[in-house]
Amino acid sequence: MSVVVLGSINMDLTTYVPRLPAPGETLFGSSFITVPGGKGFNQAVAAGRLGAATQFIGRVGQDAFGKGVMELIADEPVDVSGILVDADNSTGLAVINVDAQAENSIIVISGANMAHDAREVARCHEALRSAELLLLQLESPLDISLAAAQAAREAGALVMLDPAPARPLPTDAYQLCPILTPNELETEVLVGFRPTNPTEAAQAASILRERGVETAVIKLGAQCAYYQSGQESGFVEPFSVEAIDTVAAGDSFNGGLAVALAEKRPLAEAIRWGAAAGALATTKPGASSAMPTRAELMKLLT
Repeated sequence: MSVVVLGSINMDLTTYVPRLPAPGETLFGSSFITVPGGKGFNQAVAAGRLGAATQFIGRVGQDAFGKGVMELIADEPVDVSGILVDADNSTGLAVINVDAQAENSIIVISGANMAHDAREVARCHEALRSAELLLLQLESPLDISLAAAQAAREAGALVMLDPAPARPLPTDAYQLCPILTPNELETEVLVGFRPTNPTEAAQAASILRERGVETAVIKLGAQCAYYQSGQESGFVEPFSVEAIDTVAAGDSFNGGLAVALAEKRPLAEAIRWGAAAGALATTKPGASSAMPTRAELMKLLT
């Protein structure tokens, strides 16, 4: 059982502050960490720690941040041989503030993540020969991601798209990516309104499915998630945890969901895996460093 992730990898510079600063304001923070991140790599780490044979496809720059990232990720259960070192672009960088309520604000400098080209598609094509699922996001060029999605479909692999950061999608994206997992803000950008409860999430999911998506999963933050396919629909209640940092909770959700689907688990169970993984990520600081292990996940599920 294996998962391929094409996407972004960053160096995350994270500060912890009492509250998020107002424009022009200087605040004293309480602590600071430097860890690998990027939606793509976070999701790859989540999948790897949860038990999938996971290969990550992406780029870092030929700079100090790139060298640091590669050193920090060496012990993760992820095949990183698909990371290209790009001499022409800087390593992706994310500057993150986290407040006392675990809310965050993030600034991303994409760098090498937005320089993906046909070489990434070729590496995906090779990796997909033995993979059950391809996981995508929107922190790298959309046309390259959709080309990889087409390669996955041809290889018989399931394609899952996390449409984040929020942006409109072309028509073919809905047909090429049968599983779509937007949060409330991303759903608003896609369908024109922001769901605030399961009923509104169901309406949004129906619109996405009319466009060609087979399974729509609407992440509702602290309320958890609503899902809808042609055969079933439902709402998953949130797990009770002590949250300290919500950075990458959505990435952890996607990693958990991807692993469960790659293991051919029923959709309702797979959504609970995603919900549990997302909840557990909020109990630790950082992005990829907060991704849970399979043992932690199974403990919360039982």
